[in-house]
Amino acid sequence: MSMTETAGEMPRPSLARIGRRIGMFGSLTVALVVSMVFALSAGRFEISPLRLLEIIHACVSNGFVVANEIDARIVLLVRLPRLLLAALCGGALAIGGTALQGVFRNPLVSPQVLGISQGAAFGGALMILIGYSGIVLLGAAFLMGLVALILVGFIARIDGRTEVLSVILSGMIVGALFAALVSILQFVADPNSSLPAIVYWLMGSFSTATWERLGMAVPGLALGLTLVWLLRYRLNVLALDDMEARSMGINPERERWYIFAAIALMTGTTVAVAGVVGWIGLVVPHAARILVGEDHRTLVPAAGLVGAAYLVFIDTLARTATSAEIPLGVLTALIGAPVFGLLLRRHFREANRA
Repeated sequence: MSMTETAGEMPRPSLARIGRRIGMFGSLTVALVVSMVFALSAGRFEISPLRLLEIIHACVSNGFVVANEIDARIVLLVRLPRLLLAALCGGALAIGGTALQGVFRNPLVSPQVLGISQGAAFGGALMILIGYSGIVLLGAAFLMGLVALILVGFIARIDGRTEVLSVILSGMIVGALFAALVSILQFVADPNSSLPAIVYWLMGSFSTATWERLGMAVPGLALGLTLVWLLRYRLNVLALDDMEARSMGINPERERWYIFAAIALMTGTTVAVAGVVGWIGLVVPHAARILVGEDHRTLVPAAGLVGAAYLVFIDTLARTATSAEIPLGVLTALIGAPVFGLLLRRHFREANRA
């Protein structure tokens, strides 16, 4: 598929193609549902899928009143808000990575590579150090993620132009800067109180998920996801040269900043409620691209479904693999780092052949 086709001159899809897309999205939805059922069932207190249906049906029939049985309270008060938060955050991180890769026309870009996650981590760690939590922590994580993104844009813009390589290198510089600031916060933190809280929060976990925390995260994630969803058609145009985009009536600079703000909001919200969960925005878009192709009209929702199922599965693995919960950042890095290395080698090999 050429960029021109992708930008909006695509032929009308055939019935066979529509059927394949419906089948693909149906399969992804089933995969997400299976991962959710597995997440609700698995754990030290195992619950069968049939019992899950009985618990959920009883809760709905009783006006969402939770019964006193232990298994019902585990499902409805512990596991259900946790898996919903993991699914939302996984979908948001994957869609954010997909949008960034489309805007920069580079498959190696992600919120973490651009330093947004590190900036949000600094904002959240600073709030923990001075004793704030909740909406204040969320706001600080969002603002510092946005500051990191603005710094990347400022450093990478040379003589009025922004090259992809300079953006990635600028992101690494900004990410290293905020990582150093986080280290300073850890150095000055109280080793008996704030330091353990900061360290554990930075490693990523949904262990503190509650319905209240889910409600706090939903507005930010929903706003960011809605904005990217509305702009998914423009992502195809932004994948073109700026002159071509302007010839089609698009202001590429303005559209990019809309998407950047949405990504900073989603990343900051995720970091605020779950700590730093890296590599999702880099790995998942590639898996979705293999399944549905390059067109962002289908790539964005596919990445959201894959990202949600992936993070729900990783979170379930983190809390069930050992007696002590494994931090999410450890598992996602163990998978993401080798994949990033393979992508980097393939990218430079293709560049050398061109």
